[in-house]
Amino acid sequence: MIEPLRVIKTTPQLTALIPISVPREDVRKVMGPGLAELKVGVAAQNVAVVGPWFTHHIRNPGEVFDFEISLPVATPVAPANRMKPGQWPAMSIVQTTYHGGYEGLGSAWGEFIGIIKTAGHRAADGLYECYAVGPDMSADPSAWRTVLSKELLAS
Repeated sequence: MIEPLRVIKTTPQLTALIPISVPREDVRKVMGPGLAELKVGVAAQNVAVVGPWFTHHIRNPGEVFDFEISLPVATPVAPANRMKPGQWPAMSIVQTTYHGGYEGLGSAWGEFIGIIKTAGHRAADGLYECYAVGPDMSADPSAWRTVLSKELLAS
């Protein structure tokens, strides 16, 4: 289930990120270890995490997923191993929240993109998924919440 569309303007947010490029079938293999590596890297620099983790897919996923595992941070991180400093930019986005387990994300994205088009919005290539409530907070997948976002293009 997804919530109704929201159109919002983001503000810049510093991030720590690890860039990843893997075949579609390997995403589940790299996500957990990549997030753990990022958390360790941020903690080693005594940088505060200021919100839930998210992924930024540089382009809409296809056979290869080019994305960044990201954490919003209070101050810039220094590059270390695969970790790099980044920033979520100020932009207009269209957003919804998906309720449920990760296996339903593909169909949620399909529904979301259809609603975006029906509403007359034009969205940029790429996407953001913010894992607001996940398995680290609840063992019940029906309680999980993933915020889906697409950057809007100027009309």
